[in-house]
Amino acid sequence: MTRAFGLIVVGDEILSGKRVDKHMPKVIELLAARGLQLDWAEYVGDVPARITAALARAFASGDIVFSTGGIGATPDDHTRQCAAAALGRPLVLHPEAELLIRERMQDTAREQGTVYEPHRPDNVHRLNMGVFPVGAEIIRNPYNKIPGFSIDDVHFVPGFPVMAWPMIESVLDARYAQLFALGAAAEKSVIVYGGMEATLTPLMEAIEKAHPGVKVFSLPSVDHPQHGRHIELGVKGSRDAMNAAYVDLLAGLRTFDVRLGPELVR
Repeated sequence: MTRAFGLIVVGDEILSGKRVDKHMPKVIELLAARGLQLDWAEYVGDVPARITAALARAFASGDIVFSTGGIGATPDDHTRQCAAAALGRPLVLHPEAELLIRERMQDTAREQGTVYEPHRPDNVHRLNMGVFPVGAEIIRNPYNKIPGFSIDDVHFVPGFPVMAWPMIESVLDARYAQLFALGAAAEKSVIVYGGMEATLTPLMEAIEKAHPGVKVFSLPSVDHPQHGRHIELGVKGSRDAMNAAYVDLLAGLRTFDVRLGPELVR
């Protein structure tokens, strides 16, 4: 069985350009290291209705989805509340999350040489970071103990890469090891000079028809610094199927008036 993986990145700072998203490249890397691949990604600003709609789609998809950002306790953090709204569940303080957050506050007090005051308003407010939809399971945060949470196959982590990435990795290894390398994707491609996509499309369609499960891709470029105008034409899929399709792709290309350049394997 194969499963699709999705990513939701929440935050106005990404859409405004104040921050550059680093999550998608890293998630692609973490998945690829396990023979998996990212199937879709979505960016959402700090608008509750949009976040709720995106999460509702994620919960309904049956996919394995990671959501980054918006799980803090400031006024612009809406993800926890939106997850509850998408599921129609109430929010509650998760008991294990409460313990971890209190541990973090005690650690901070010791580091600062002060006394931990559990009833101080700011410390009470920090417990909101452990308020999750009913039925959530925590994701431990090795950086500062403030947890994320999972509901079924949708997993919520902070927006900070130093926290989010090890948390995503731990979820992959703990919950989805049985999927690793199943149908591991691979791809091969060749640089094609002097061809046009419209002319090559029938060949691409024939390859996909003859090799179910294989995808043919075409990446044209008009000003590449090394290859100039060209098309990178290739196939991707499980290794055996991909190799057979690539042989047929090369054979088909040799029937066209094109010149073949370097071959690429990923």
